[in-house]
This record gives sequence, structure tokens and C-alpha cells, in this order.
Amino acid sequence: MERVSKSALFCSVLVALFLTSYAQQNCNSSTFANNKQYTVCRTLPVLSSSIHWTYHSSNNTVDLAFRKTGTSSSNWVAWALNPSGQQMAGSQCLVAHQNSTAIHAYTSPIGSGIPSLQQGSLSFEVPSISATLSGTEMTIYATLQLNSDLLSTNQVWQEGPMSGGVPASHPTSGNNVASVGTIDFRTGETTASSGGGSNSRLRKRNTHGVLNAVSWGILMPIGAMMARYLKVFKFANPAWFYIHVACQCSAYIIGVAGWATGIKLGNDNPITISEIHRNVGIALFALGTLQVFALLLRPKPDHKYRFYWNIYHHLTGYTVIGLSIYNVLKGLSILDPGNDWWWAYVGTLIGLGSLSTLLEAVTWFIVIKRKKESREKLPHSMNGANGHGHGHGAL
Repeated sequence: MERVSKSALFCSVLVALFLTSYAQQNCNSSTFANNKQYTVCRTLPVLSSSIHWTYHSSNNTVDLAFRKTGTSSSNWVAWALNPSGQQMAGSQCLVAHQNSTAIHAYTSPIGSGIPSLQQGSLSFEVPSISATLSGTEMTIYATLQLNSDLLSTNQVWQEGPMSGGVPASHPTSGNNVASVGTIDFRTGETTASSGGGSNSRLRKRNTHGVLNAVSWGILMPIGAMMARYLKVFKFANPAWFYIHVACQCSAYIIGVAGWATGIKLGNDNPITISEIHRNVGIALFALGTLQVFALLLRPKPDHKYRFYWNIYHHLTGYTVIGLSIYNVLKGLSILDPGNDWWWAYVGTLIGLGSLSTLLEAVTWFIVIKRKKESREKLPHSMNGANGHGHGHGAL
């Protein structure tokens, strides 16, 4: 008997659970408390942030506003200048978060150890600093008294969770390690990170994401669809089996490469923001390996254990597909590569789910039609046997 496919259900449920994204704010449309105006604004490339400022050349002061959208009272935000490099160590930070009564804004110099964001004086003067939280927008307002060396330097921006009323460690992957660049207050120019180390890590993360999305997230479901829907057509037998094996083996080989890059990234940076993502990846590798070995131990169709092997193979296969889709979506939320990549994968899932639904209907139509034809032919065959003698009927 044909089994009811679960692939469309997996796609529908998982897509519904993870269809969330934030739109990048256009800094030119921003408004500020007390109708403050700034001559320059730049939308920063990650973390849904923007920087606005007015440079006063007469005394080298900068009035600025740093805005982070998509935040809440349970998060802290920070923006900093760092003349020593594009990293947190050495940063001269402006920090804001909500305490028990109001929004607390202060300055915090970051040393070479683990950042604690404790209040302290910076290497330059900050005559004024304040912050507001409006809905999901946190904005830090400040006036900076800068020397000529700091008018064009590195900038760092960051967000993280609050724990026990104090800032806790921010995530150490995805956009939280790409939130660096340069800023020139005189010319109004800003650039994204050009640090070799950061770009190298980002390339590795992107490679990891692409390999796993293509293998576990796309090829694996397609391979299952080949086995489910092609074999109902007589002309596709036994081609469906070899196509199924080719898709699944390719998905496994590419997936192992993606899994290995993930392990390497984890070893290079043991602190991770998602133990779930890592553990699901390990589970997928283990289950995928079991499926490969199960293929080598596949009983013949008439073997007494083939029924139990089918149950194991189908259950493990659908589990792998469900976990794969979940982990790819989880990985996209960590990498945050942009809405285009997110919707490209979600669109692929919707397409595969829709195709599965259509093919499921076709499959059941063919199966039911064949069973009906078989039942209609059975009485005719029996009558033919009775009319032509018992010897032929006994066979």
C-alpha cells in the first residue's frame, strides 16, 4: 500500500514557524526626539542599525545619533570608535540599556580582556550622552570632542542581551562579528569591514551555509520525492531508484563537507550562539550515515525483513528531511545574509511542497485507478477459468 507523504506537511509547518525577517530602515526617513536634525546619515550593513551625525569643523565636535531597530528593553546596544583596529578590544563605546527606572546611557572603554561594558571615561571627551527606547528602536544621542586622528577611524556597533540587570556577552557569530567598518566624519564616508580575519570567517560561514542548504535542505527532499512519485509510473522503473540513490548520495557527500566546515568553525570559535543548531547538525550527520549503511544492508523485496527495513528507512528519511529544513532555516537566522537569500530558500521549499502536493494527488489517482481496474478484471478471469476447465484454473 502507498504511504501518505509527509514532505508537504514538513515544508508547510516549518515555513510557518520561521517566516520572520526585519526590513532594513532607510536612515533618510528617520525622525528624532526634540526634532533633532543631522546633516549626514548612513545605514549600516548589518544589525539593522544606522548612524547619523553633524560635524562641526570649527571645534572638531560631532553631534551624533546611533539607532538600532528590532531591539527591546531586554537588550543593550553599543556604538564605538576604535583607532586600534576593527575589533571590540580597544573600542571606546557608547552604551545604552534599560534599567529598573529609565534608559541608562553611558561611556565604556573596552580593554584587552573579556568585555564587561562597565562605565568609565573614554580616550576623548563626551560632553553629553543620552538614549531613548521607542517601541523596538533604541537610539543613543551623544556629542563627541575628537582630535584630528579620530575624525577618520574604525567604527564598531553591537547588541547583546541583558542578564541580571547588567549587559551579558553578545553573540559571537553571524552579523555580530561583521558589525565593523570605518567612518569619516568630515567626508561622510563609511565602509564595511575590510579586515582579512573577519572576511575569512564570513566566507567560511557562507560556504558552510550554502553547502548545507543545497545538500540537506534541497537535494535530500528532492531525492525523497523521486522515490515517492516516480516509481508509480511503469516507464520510470527502475530508473527512479538510481535517481533516488544519486540524489541522496550527492546530498550526503556535499552535506558531510558542509558539516565538516561547521565543525571547523566551531573549533576556531568555541563560543556559539546556538547549541541547538550544532547538535541538530551532528544528529543529521549521524542519521545520514545510518541511511547510507542501510542502503548496503537493503534486503531483497521478497525478504521477510524487508517490511521492517522499509519502516526504518522511511522513518529515518523523513526525520532527516524535517531536521534538515529546520536547521537550514536556523542557520539562515544566524548568518542573516539578507532577505533575498531567506526568501530564495523559503520559495524553494514552497515550490517543492506545492509540487509534492500535486504529485501526491496524481499518485493516488493512478494507484486507485489501477486497483479498480484490477478488481474489475478479477471476476472475468475467474469466469474464464471455470469455462475452460479445472486444470488451467488450478495453476
